[in-house]
Amino acid sequence: MPSFDVVSKFDTHEVTNAVDQAKKEIVQRYDFKNTNSDLVRQDEDTIVITSSDKEHVKAALEVLYGRMTKRGVSLKYLAPEEPQPAGGQTVKQTIKLKQGIETDAAKKIQAMIKESKLKVQASINADTLRVTGKQRDDLQAAMNLLRNADVGVEMQFNNFRD
Repeated sequence: MPSFDVVSKFDTHEVTNAVDQAKKEIVQRYDFKNTNSDLVRQDEDTIVITSSDKEHVKAALEVLYGRMTKRGVSLKYLAPEEPQPAGGQTVKQTIKLKQGIETDAAKKIQAMIKESKLKVQASINADTLRVTGKQRDDLQAAMNLLRNADVGVEMQFNNFRD
């Protein structure tokens, strides 16, 4: 039976490149001079911005957004937290990178597919969604439906099988 998977995964190399480019831009820009601004990718799913005040943290976040967009990484993967004082004269902001489809979004997608009256079924498997149907045309119609829908998650389609 034909099927495909709906996933939400970013290219880690592109994220690393975007963070590195944003860091270089922050170091070179005059408005960040003497602010001790820094942009660090702490681990696989966390980016930390530090600076001397909230305004420079927000400006650094805008630089990061610009670089992510230029590298082709959707901003839907980013979940910035509120800037927090980090002791002394520094402010820190943590940005979490979201990967995978959360259960709430998966249920929303599943309901959307059911309401569309297409002859396909969607099942939730951990952080992916498998869509199956009898005909390839129905699956392609489901893909088009999901491409045009806004559920707050960046979606890719893979494992298309006939």
